[in-house]
Amino acid sequence: MLGLGEDRLRADMNRLLTLLFHQGVLDEQFLQLQQLQDETSPNFIFEVVNIYFNESEKLLRNLRDLLLDREFSDYQRMGVHLNQLIGSSSSIGAKRVSNVCVAFRAASEQNSRPGCLRALEVLEHEYCYLKNRLDEVFHVSKSSN
Repeated sequence: MLGLGEDRLRADMNRLLTLLFHQGVLDEQFLQLQQLQDETSPNFIFEVVNIYFNESEKLLRNLRDLLLDREFSDYQRMGVHLNQLIGSSSSIGAKRVSNVCVAFRAASEQNSRPGCLRALEVLEHEYCYLKNRLDEVFHVSKSSN
């Protein structure tokens, strides 16, 4: 009976991941991370993604704080935060988050506060979607172990 439940959980996890790939939320970099996980580091991908979430939340908070400051004019500093977020998102395969960051960076290069505010809203939405779905994947994964 346990084997059947385990198979069902693995199938659920695979369906969730397949959906995220079809939606363009994740790309092949996520698969490469999965391949680095083995018996010696069974929580590798969970730990890497957790670090990503912790660091990304700091960067998102910094971006929000910059944009909410009425005296804001340091678009170059915003670009630095966005470049960090693009790099870390790409490294875990968070394709849609990375793409939104690129559009956000374009708005910041044009010194467009309204464009940056819109981009931040989209970025926060995409980030929350990614985090919620990956939390779901990890929950199912832990249930199958």
